[in-house]
Amino acid sequence: MRYLLTLHMNPTLWATLTDDQKTGVYEGHGAFIKLVTDSGEMVETKALAEPADTRTVRVRNGEPTVQTGPFAESDTFLCGYYVVDVETEERAVELAARIPDAQYTAVEVRKVVHEG
Repeated sequence: MRYLLTLHMNPTLWATLTDDQKTGVYEGHGAFIKLVTDSGEMVETKALAEPADTRTVRVRNGEPTVQTGPFAESDTFLCGYYVVDVETEERAVELAARIPDAQYTAVEVRKVVHEG
């Protein structure tokens, strides 16, 4: 079963972390990637740009409009994700808890129900 593990960033909280804590997060991602790659559970991972670099597209009456910025204003934003292929939901949750961001914000676990 494939699961999407989404990472959420809170810039205000991130700014309060020490340089050592930030380095720990970065190095923790390297360790996590090695863990899920070595176990054969890694499908893919991506880091995403900040919301200021986002373009939100809506089509109304057949006409597209483009807005600079995210779909919704929020204190947190989606900053990246992992897709893992695991035997159980429990394993997906176990892996999510090993992502260093979980110490400071949240990692959401969602089952992938369709792939194109």
